[in-house]
Amino acid sequence: MPKASSADVELDYEIHGPSDGEPLLLIRGLGTQRIQWPDGFLQALQARGFQPVSFDNRDVGRSTWLDQHPVPVPAEVIATRVSGQPASVPYHLEDMARDCVAVLDAAGIDRAHVFGMSLGGMIAQLVALHHAERTKSLTSLMSTTGAADLPGPSPEAAAALTEETERERGPYIEQWVRASRVFAGGGFPFDEAACREMAGRIYDRAFHPEGTGRQFAAVLAGDSRREQLAAITRPSLVIHGADDPLIPLAAGEDTARSIPGAELLVIPGMGHDLPPGVWEPIAEATARMASLAR
Repeated sequence: MPKASSADVELDYEIHGPSDGEPLLLIRGLGTQRIQWPDGFLQALQARGFQPVSFDNRDVGRSTWLDQHPVPVPAEVIATRVSGQPASVPYHLEDMARDCVAVLDAAGIDRAHVFGMSLGGMIAQLVALHHAERTKSLTSLMSTTGAADLPGPSPEAAAALTEETERERGPYIEQWVRASRVFAGGGFPFDEAACREMAGRIYDRAFHPEGTGRQFAAVLAGDSRREQLAAITRPSLVIHGADDPLIPLAAGEDTARSIPGAELLVIPGMGHDLPPGVWEPIAEATARMASLAR
């Protein structure tokens, strides 16, 4: 796969679909790899005229791992932020937003629709804010403004998120399946076989939990974007699952209120996941928002 260069990192990316499709930059969530975009979802986007561009964020997958930096202790990052001091972390969400621009540069794309999921939604918001000239429209999926007064995850979701990662393949797969079941909403079937197969692919392609820890530190070190989002001028769509246990619906509602003119799509029964039953409605809503940018 081709690589994009951004400061001191290289980013593994892939372009999907025909060259005459409208570019749609897909930004993954915490510690996840570009191969985790479901094929059926990519096909649903292509059927609506998009040319999806997926990539591995820094510190994950086959992009550069920044193991020269230690993994910050989450409690220490939080304590520093609470004290009003800037946290010392290896990189920030703004750096990850600049990585997105580097991918567009490498792919020869002047402007793209920007679609981010979870952590990727936070990054996508910053792309629309600080790189508006490269952004056609914004879709923020199951994400947040990062405001401190928003509700946090359920106890079960918080435990699954922060559990120490298993190092061996078999236990890792079992841990992944358990966590995925916790994050899933109750409105769609949970496909354990597909989840187990994906966990094996993730482990075999690029097992790197230290990168997830550094990405998490970037999230914790970030400022609230609530006030900043008022400066977004691109057509914007906020999508959230009504049953999201990790980033509750209130965070999506807050994001939509903070972006002028943003549309909010709440999907009943969806949790913090992307089951087959939501691929078509999400692709359709994204295409509708893209049409407003033309």
